[in-house]
Amino acid sequence: MNPSLRTEVTSRLLRDYGFKQKSTPTGEKLDAGACPSCGKKMLWAFGDAPWVIRCNRLNHCGAEFHIKDLYPDLFDNWSSLHKPTPDSPKATADAYMRDGRGFDLDQVRDWYTLESYFNHELQIGSATVRFPLPAGGYWERIIDQPHRFGKRKANFHGSYAGTWWQPPTLNTAAVDEIWIVEGIFDAIALLHHGIAAVAVMSCNNYPAKALAALIEQLTALERPRPTLVWALDSDKAGRTFARQWIARSLEEGWTATAAQVKASGAKKLDWNDMHQRGLLREQDLDEYRYLGALLAANSPAEKARLIYGRGSASQFSFDFENRLYWFKLDIEALNREAYAIRETHGDMPEAEVREQAMLKAGVVVNIATCLPTALYYQANALTDESWYYFRVAFPHDGAPVKNTFTSAQIASAGEFKKRLLAVAPGAFYTGSNGQLDEYLKAQMQRIRSVQTIDYVGYSKEHGCYVFPEVAIKDGKLHTLNDEDFFDVGRLSIKTISTSAGLSLNTVLKDFKQDWLQLLWGAFGPKAIVALAFWLGSLFAEQIRGAHKSFPFLEIVGEPGAGKTTLIEFLWKLCGRRDYEGFDPSKSSLAARARNFAQVSNLPVVLIEGDRGDDGAKARGFDWDELKTAYNGRSVRARGVKNGGNETYEPPFRGAVVISQNADVSASEAVLQRIVHLYFDRSGQSHDSLTAAKAIEHVAVEEASGFLLAAAMKEQEIMKDFLAREPVYQAHLAKHPDIKHPRLIKNHAQIMALVDCLGHVLPLPKEYRDAALRQLTTMTVERQQAIGADHPLVAEFWEVYDHVESAEDDRPVLNHARGDGLIAISLRHFEQVANDRRLNIPPLADLKRVLKTSRHRKFVDLRVVNSAINAHHNAEYPMSPKRPATVKCWVFEGERSAFKGV
Repeated sequence: MNPSLRTEVTSRLLRDYGFKQKSTPTGEKLDAGACPSCGKKMLWAFGDAPWVIRCNRLNHCGAEFHIKDLYPDLFDNWSSLHKPTPDSPKATADAYMRDGRGFDLDQVRDWYTLESYFNHELQIGSATVRFPLPAGGYWERIIDQPHRFGKRKANFHGSYAGTWWQPPTLNTAAVDEIWIVEGIFDAIALLHHGIAAVAVMSCNNYPAKALAALIEQLTALERPRPTLVWALDSDKAGRTFARQWIARSLEEGWTATAAQVKASGAKKLDWNDMHQRGLLREQDLDEYRYLGALLAANSPAEKARLIYGRGSASQFSFDFENRLYWFKLDIEALNREAYAIRETHGDMPEAEVREQAMLKAGVVVNIATCLPTALYYQANALTDESWYYFRVAFPHDGAPVKNTFTSAQIASAGEFKKRLLAVAPGAFYTGSNGQLDEYLKAQMQRIRSVQTIDYVGYSKEHGCYVFPEVAIKDGKLHTLNDEDFFDVGRLSIKTISTSAGLSLNTVLKDFKQDWLQLLWGAFGPKAIVALAFWLGSLFAEQIRGAHKSFPFLEIVGEPGAGKTTLIEFLWKLCGRRDYEGFDPSKSSLAARARNFAQVSNLPVVLIEGDRGDDGAKARGFDWDELKTAYNGRSVRARGVKNGGNETYEPPFRGAVVISQNADVSASEAVLQRIVHLYFDRSGQSHDSLTAAKAIEHVAVEEASGFLLAAAMKEQEIMKDFLAREPVYQAHLAKHPDIKHPRLIKNHAQIMALVDCLGHVLPLPKEYRDAALRQLTTMTVERQQAIGADHPLVAEFWEVYDHVESAEDDRPVLNHARGDGLIAISLRHFEQVANDRRLNIPPLADLKRVLKTSRHRKFVDLRVVNSAINAHHNAEYPMSPKRPATVKCWVFEGERSAFKGV
């Protein structure tokens, strides 16, 4: 290992894992580190070359971690860390081959060149390590932050069909065995251990031309053909083509077998990985040849014979062509058959005797028509639920099925059979409990644990955005691996929630930005404010972590003003199509709580919450339920069904958006938490309507890159936000019409987010300045709104005062007696107003907003002993009696004139 790299790696390992350095007779050693897998201080590494750290608890853990996985930043910027010099023009490539691939430069230095590659679509480039190919082209590996190029990690020029790449120092006509691998680095790695290896560049490339040329050489030299060892990658494609090429090469007269890298969890390892991990020793190669022989077996009986010969177990399970089999050896029958063979063939070697006897005494039974494989364990610690995640492969061409099994479903053969039939069509298990236990016991001895979250979005505990198909951490995008979880460095994580329905396009070049002009044309600066809030919702957890709160956004206005169009488009930026929000007045408390808990760093949109009356439906939802969401606290608690006294109170991790026609009618505490946007039709024109229609047709695939681009700029956006927000707080605090500190904080946060939009979109200065002016105006208007009654309430009291002032001697509308209250029956109020030809708001609208009355504070809805009716009954004894009690809306106010009545 390069001394400078070793120094940096050692310092990080000492810092992160608490290693102790000590000297041994064989060299320096790092010991007693804390294992990230099992937590025990049993981690160790070679001090001179700490490429791999290993847990010494071989029977209970045995975890291994390569430093390239632990510290990928040390292996990503070769051009900046190792610049070419006149004395070393290939310094960058040399460093990559030495430190990134673990090769001895004295063996390979002249085989490659330092070149460059530029992607015109992405407008990014990288240095490359280039190797010439035999047909005249070349293959080059991208070495500077290759994740930026998506799935492209290398670049081909020219054709390699039918050929192979071989090390310049290798004479294939002079060896007895040739290993055929996929990649050039794999061939070089094997060469470091004395193995003659060639690279076919792709598993589906059969080197017919190279083999024909080799036959000509061998014929001229009168040498026998070497054995071909097909050592392709251990993924599905590699195994499939290895079997296919073995059969073809055997037909062409070659002696052929296989070698396979031992699987290591979800991460696919190749021969270069084995080289860097020090796992190409003689005993390791023997294991890889044995695994290759199992792959090349032509029948279940042949495979069973190989397994028995390797371990001598009398019974065991094994798979063949994606079916599960059980082998059982009858020991008495074995001895009888061996005795009979010895009697008949006295000169037969003992090993062959036992093999022949085993073929007759061993029984192979098919116990499953599929191959169920336990991939990993996943649990939800909060709800005390856990599952085992299985992959079920089929012998036919159908894609494997992946699903969860509970502990009860794998504890008995009957339950396992039922669950298998439920998740995998046509999959039968016919084995016994004991066979199932033996099969699963081997798989679960060191089964991997994957952390889960029961929501979609940002996990504050892991510092990672986790969506169903993609994860983002530290600015890097990660896709699901073959086992349906995200391998993010040392973190293995997935979401078990599928309710959000996001469809994110991970091809970032598809992200279009021309819709910003349409958004401006349709809605003006208010759209930029809404867009800034939407950006902020993607960082709600981080913002609340720094500021303890994040405001709500209220989008209200006239019907037809475009609120739905705007919100549905903003959802497209997060990959959600044809969705606006949910109606809280139609939802139960449990349903609302789940809507709030199922996302993190995403908006939760409440629509049409203004509708209702004084019945049960209206009382089912209260805007004050949202107060705790402002600070990221739970909106509901429930008991955990586990026999204890635990409760489940998931914090609110998202952002609240409210969309309806009328302003929110709620307590002052709720209104202070709201950033208010009002839309009307006054500014609509032919151009704005055309822009709005164009927005409706923007595809999710072209817009959803907004979320990914923003999440990948997390550090830059949060740094800018934290720097700009205090500036805008100071700006708003100087305004003479703005007094409330919460309003200042809320609107300053959105103003800072307007500035942050520039990290994701090319935001014109005109748009930015207009949005900032709009937010200043909104702050002033909100300051006035929280101190004033709702317009309908103000109109109600205006009519009340007008009617009451017209009567000098007695009240007309106030049923209260002399207790300093105002009690009004709305039906009586409506009758009096109609009699006097006074216009009043609809009673349904009044009932919705009267509780927010500030001029005369609302007290309660109650039945009161009516002073007005008592006076009427006393003054007009001959007329029909009015009821003594009336249901009234009661407010604080002046004393009644009817004292003692």
